[in-house]
This record gives sequence, C-alpha cells and structure tokens, in this order.
Amino acid sequence: MSFTRVRAFIVVGFLAVAAIVTVVIAVVRDTQADAVAAGCPAGAPIADLRLPKGPKEVTVKVLNGTRTQGRGRDVSAEFANREFKVEKPAENKKRFDEVALLRYGPEAVGDAQLVQAYFLGDATRAYDPKRKGAVVDVVIGARYRQLGTTTEVKQSLGILGEAVLPPGACAAKA
Repeated sequence: MSFTRVRAFIVVGFLAVAAIVTVVIAVVRDTQADAVAAGCPAGAPIADLRLPKGPKEVTVKVLNGTRTQGRGRDVSAEFANREFKVEKPAENKKRFDEVALLRYGPEAVGDAQLVQAYFLGDATRAYDPKRKGAVVDVVIGARYRQLGTTTEVKQSLGILGEAVLPPGACAAKA
C-alpha cells in the first residue's frame, strides 16, 4: 500500500472519529426535551393531547339541550353502541341551537378530539382549564341529526388532525 493511500485512510478515520464524538456530545448535552416544560408557567393546567386508541378509552356524558324528550338517552345509546363508556344522560339547563356542544377539561383534550370527529367537526367546543376528570360532556343541540359512520369518523379525524393545545395549557409529556 502506498503512503498516499495510508495517509487518506488516516484522514478519513480521524474525520469519522471526530464525527462520532460530535454526535455523542450533541446528544448528551441536548436540552430540547425540557423546552416545553421550561416554557410552562407555574400553575398552568397540563393538557393530555393524545388521541385515544378507540372509543373504549373515552367516557361521555350526554346532556339533552333540545326540547325533544329522551334525546339524551337516545344519543347515549348511540355512543354506547359505538363502544364509548357512557354515563347516565341528563337534561341541560339551557337549550342549545347548534349541532352539539363539547365541554371538557385538560385531561380530556384528546378525547374531545375523537368525539368531535363523531360529529364530523360540527360540534362547538368549550374548554374549561379548571375542570377535573377525563369525561367529555356532550350537549345535544337542536341541529343534531346523527353520529358519523365509521368511515365518516376516520375521514373527519384526518381533516381535524391532531388535538390543539388549549390557550394557557401545557402539553403533557408523552
């Protein structure tokens, strides 16, 4: 082997070792993992943005916001047929004129995203940062017709995308 070739191997070997050392140092000193927590103000609610794997992981409570008696019970049965965990339905204090109103807190942001898909993105959202628990309240309104089919829900999830971090909240670590 010639001197030129040996010298080339030495240079390439040195560069490879330098690259490996640089990568190791960069990974060890990386501070980006703490960037979200560092920018989170004290006392801010921690929002769970993870989309549930399916309706079996989501609990809903249906409230009837229409003048039709038994509407909450009927919609609760529809959610139960789609394998949601369903709490006992109730009457809402106020009538609601839109399709539906979703009320939820920081622990149910991802769950509310899935429920929103069942209304094909037409439900109004009401995030409450002080609310405790992972239950999504669904107030059925006068314009409600039916929940989406499996295909419609999947398409709606594709259009809606990932859950958005509510104002004033911090994202939970995955």
